[in-house]
Amino acid sequence: MEIIVAKNAGFCFGVARATAAVEKEMREKLPGERIFTLGRLIHNEIYNRRLEAGGVTVIGTADLERLCREAAPAAPVKIFVRAHGMTAETEKLLNRLANANPWFSFVDCTCSYVKKIHRIAVEHDEKNGEARRETGKDDRFLAVLGSADHPEVVGFVSRFTGKTVVFNTAAEAEALLAQGNIPTDGSLTPVLVAQTTQKLDEWEKTKKIYNLTFTRPYIYDTICSITDSRQTEAASLARKCDRIVVIGGRDSSNSAKLYSICQSICADTVWVERAEELPKEIPLACQRVGIVAGASTPRDIIEEVTNNMSETMNENFAELLEESLKTLNTGDTVTGIITSISAGEIQLDLGAKVTGVIKLEQITDDPSAKLCEMFKIGDEVEAFVIRVSDRDGFAELSKKRVDSDKNWLKIVAAYENGENIEGKVISVNKGGVEAICFDNRVFIPAAHTGIPREGDLSTLVGQTVTLRILEIGEKKRAKGSIRLVLRDEKRAREKAFWEEIEEGKIYTGTVKSMTSYGAFVDLGGVDGMVHCTELSWKRIKSPAEVLSIGDEITVFVKSYDAEKKRISLGYKTEATNPWFIFTSQYAIGDTASVKIVNLMPFGAFAEIVDGVDGLIHISQIADHKIGKPADVLEIGQVVDAKIIDIDNDNQKVSLSIRALLEEAKAAEEAAPVEE
Repeated sequence: MEIIVAKNAGFCFGVARATAAVEKEMREKLPGERIFTLGRLIHNEIYNRRLEAGGVTVIGTADLERLCREAAPAAPVKIFVRAHGMTAETEKLLNRLANANPWFSFVDCTCSYVKKIHRIAVEHDEKNGEARRETGKDDRFLAVLGSADHPEVVGFVSRFTGKTVVFNTAAEAEALLAQGNIPTDGSLTPVLVAQTTQKLDEWEKTKKIYNLTFTRPYIYDTICSITDSRQTEAASLARKCDRIVVIGGRDSSNSAKLYSICQSICADTVWVERAEELPKEIPLACQRVGIVAGASTPRDIIEEVTNNMSETMNENFAELLEESLKTLNTGDTVTGIITSISAGEIQLDLGAKVTGVIKLEQITDDPSAKLCEMFKIGDEVEAFVIRVSDRDGFAELSKKRVDSDKNWLKIVAAYENGENIEGKVISVNKGGVEAICFDNRVFIPAAHTGIPREGDLSTLVGQTVTLRILEIGEKKRAKGSIRLVLRDEKRAREKAFWEEIEEGKIYTGTVKSMTSYGAFVDLGGVDGMVHCTELSWKRIKSPAEVLSIGDEITVFVKSYDAEKKRISLGYKTEATNPWFIFTSQYAIGDTASVKIVNLMPFGAFAEIVDGVDGLIHISQIADHKIGKPADVLEIGQVVDAKIIDIDNDNQKVSLSIRALLEEAKAAEEAAPVEE
């Protein structure tokens, strides 16, 4: 039996830094000095009790002012802030108290990853402050994937004064959006962060939801990289072990997530805080035991658990060995562990009184195959027993026999159950291609490859494809289809699409083709059309004036007909309306720099912003009578003009150059004359 301890087990950087700081202070403290931690230093009762025995006391925020009053030269006070951090209010209080009494001090051991989230919250809170000063309201809100009552989350939420939402899972985030608890009308933009110990899969799902719901959300990847490595390693260990032991405090967030990850993969997963909680017996079939530990688990506790398990295994070793020895017979199928590899054979430990031997010709038909590249010491191999010689202590085995029978049965089972299987395309032959599936050849006719009639079948060679078995013949012959799998996948995507579509829903799609009246957009297997009138607020002759084939654009559903499979899409929004842009920038009385775009007998038209023109009547062009606008102005000329009227109902603007000339003349006449 093998015990594997995860490389990333135990204290993370932040916890290690905090515990090291407290332990150093315990060793070097001044006479009469009192040491405190603001809240429990880590989520591990065993370690916290050790600190208590060493004279370290846990306090709350309410105790700080009293301790500051008590701090004196003969009894200095030092406070340690844990890696989870503190609220903005507590930080201000500590700084005030430390400045007020030189014998009262504190050490901020907040983890650098948590500090990063503090900075993000403060930065966007300041942006909200700017928005309030300019518009009277916030323009963003804070969304957090995490536990609302976790000290880390409480700490960084305290640094954001605007709207905040906290959810534990991606499903909760989606529910909050569906219930309307989070504004999705564009009035507020989300700032999305995660508690540093959150599960990566929940974070990825949450990011996808917010990217689909909001146009430009602020998303920050704040999960600790050590948490990432720890969770990834735990999942990998759970896949190859028969039992997983998770060591960590019961109130530790990252320990709980490690247990959840391992238990979902390895059913025999146990969670302990100390060695005494380990199960007394280890199943006989248990060959590998993995040990993972939360970020708040001291190294000595990990070692204690490991040693305890080793002692239990040693006590039962003789019994396990005796029960593991098997009797082999010709015709048996056995599993062994590779102990030796040479050019012509591999040897296996079969857990019996004889050693298993598989020669090269009983492994593969390829005489040039290199066994050292196909296998490694410790690999498990299943083989058929050809002959047993107790006298010589060897059993001749065949891997090919087992592989051939077992793998063909997989293909037969897939055919009978209508299941899809994977295979690697190895060659093109007359009429189609051949793929290797479970070490057996499967023929795929050209019509079933998914390649168009005139297409190049050789593009499939080397690819791993998903196919369905169409026919099973004699001598292990099979015929398959890639096209049927692709067809079913397309139908499934379309079905899911039509079940979820609704008016107003936003999609990101790719421009697939264009006609004179609009553009067709691929929304993920289903096409929708954006009419020319929906592409631009200005009149355009062709969609090509705005888009190109292959462009990725964001559109919304205006209307749809599920029966006829038609979708009408919108592209332009009120925010891009030239009149909206104009009225948000200018008012009557403002001066604008405009470009002359047309000259008429009665006046000149000038572009104020892209898509909005104003009329400069002939009487408003100069401060004297002119014959025609062309006497003073020319197309393309840029001039300053005053906005003298805005007709919102008809979206018309009146401009005047004369008004500016008269104002300048009046100002010049009013200026004092220098003597």
